[in-house]
Amino acid sequence: MLFLPPPLLYGDAMNDKRPPARKPSSKPGSKHISAGGKPRPKKGPPHRHERELDEDRPVWLYGRHAVAAALKNPDRKIHRLVATLNAAQWLTDQGIEATPDDLKPDAIDGMLPPGSVHQGLAAYVDELPRARLKETCQPVAGENRPVIVLDQVTDVHNIGAIFRTAAAFNARAIIVQERRTPPLAGALAKAAAGAVDIVPCVQAVNIARSLEALKEMGYFCAGLAGEAVALIADMPKEKPVVLVMGAEGAGLRDLVGQTCDMLVRIPISAEMDSLNVSNAAAIALYEIAR
Repeated sequence: MLFLPPPLLYGDAMNDKRPPARKPSSKPGSKHISAGGKPRPKKGPPHRHERELDEDRPVWLYGRHAVAAALKNPDRKIHRLVATLNAAQWLTDQGIEATPDDLKPDAIDGMLPPGSVHQGLAAYVDELPRARLKETCQPVAGENRPVIVLDQVTDVHNIGAIFRTAAAFNARAIIVQERRTPPLAGALAKAAAGAVDIVPCVQAVNIARSLEALKEMGYFCAGLAGEAVALIADMPKEKPVVLVMGAEGAGLRDLVGQTCDMLVRIPISAEMDSLNVSNAAAIALYEIAR
């Protein structure tokens, strides 16, 4: 594997200028189908390492499982691999042939965002080639492989956990918004435990149009919504399923919910308003699989 000259340290690499982030629309019509829960507090401007997916430049992966999966993925271009002696030995024990730069933990700390739990292993990589909806999501007869659609889900830990669950249940793909979605790197990739290199990710310009395309391909689109009458167990299982999930608090946007074939909910105690979106994804994918 060819490793190019080392990149700049994290602090220097992120000093480039970028246009200001777009402000959320306050125009009429930007309503949401609520999935329960309290409104989320307004966020400040994103940190520079919380880029959107449409920026093409290398990113850091860190954590043993995230980096190991990237090293095993022939589609992943690696620019630099850094590891402590213990982490390098762990790679060898996993049967992964690599020649990382030997660094102390504090040296790796300086390359990554503050607070990154890297487990002594990090890689500077290109983001994966973009997957195309039609080729990636084409259903195969006899296979019960769902597609997951995330409508304005932006929390890196939730997205990472959903990727991990999607890999466990053999999901065909995850579809996210081209805008507003953080890069599949850093804390997100670590939470995914390598799943971002296993489950294809499709970036959609328009979620509702993507759902229409999936329905034309033979999928049944089910949207999770806390106020739905039907239960998730009521979904028909004659067709492959698209599971559509919105952000906590906001839920599915009106048009996205209206485009779904059916809105369903997970039955939970009246003592709680809603489930964490990644927990809801795990329950829903289990229901689809059984």
